[in-house]
Parts: sequence; C-alpha cells; structure tokens
Amino acid sequence: MPARIKDLVVDAVDHQTLADWWCTALGYERRRPLGYPPPPPEWPVAIHHPHDAGPVIWFTPVPEVEGGRNRVRFEVWGDTDELLALGATLVRRRDRDKEWDVLADPEGNEFGVFTPRRSVPAFGGDGAR
Repeated sequence: MPARIKDLVVDAVDHQTLADWWCTALGYERRRPLGYPPPPPEWPVAIHHPHDAGPVIWFTPVPEVEGGRNRVRFEVWGDTDELLALGATLVRRRDRDKEWDVLADPEGNEFGVFTPRRSVPAFGGDGAR
C-alpha cells in the first residue's frame, strides 16, 4: 500500500502567529479537541480545512529561524496579490520558464503560488502546472 500524507509539520519561531496567517491564507481553522480546555500557548498548533478537504498542518515552536532553502514547501492555487496583502513577501515573479510566483510567509518559508486555469477542487487537484 502506498504511503499517504497524514499531517504536515512546519517549524516556526512564532508558531501561534504563523498558524493564524496560514489559516487566513488557506481558509483553514485551528483544530481544537472538543471537550478539552485550550492547550497552553507553547504547545504546537494544528490547523485544518473546515470540511477536512486537506491535510492537517501543525506549527511547532522552535527557538531559531532555520537557515537555507526549505526542503519541503507548500504549493497553492491562489492570488499572489491577496497573499502579499496578507503579509507574504515576493521572492520571485513567474516568467517564461516558471509559471508560478514564489512567495515567503511571514517567517520566510517559501511557497509557490499557481493561478488556477479552471475550477480546482479544494483537495486533490489535478496537479497541472
């Protein structure tokens, strides 16, 4: 049986703020266990799509910013200008060779932004670039 992604994990210096930023960018919500008090702020934060149309993403606290390029990154269908307005930073604009923009989230994690060519499902898109 092939492996499937269960969760994604992102290290962050300010994991609370970064989780909220990605909630806004992706339309996700914080995942809180029902019937339990809110976890302490130093604990990792889980976010999820409100209709479970995507993987759970965990933001875990780390004491320092990671150096160098990400070895794993998000690629999203979205609007570059909207993400920039949310606080992302432009790293590289699309061009003839690459048909996606590269942005960085507020902690510098790079991610690719693709403009949807047609209606793309919230999860399990066609992978077309």
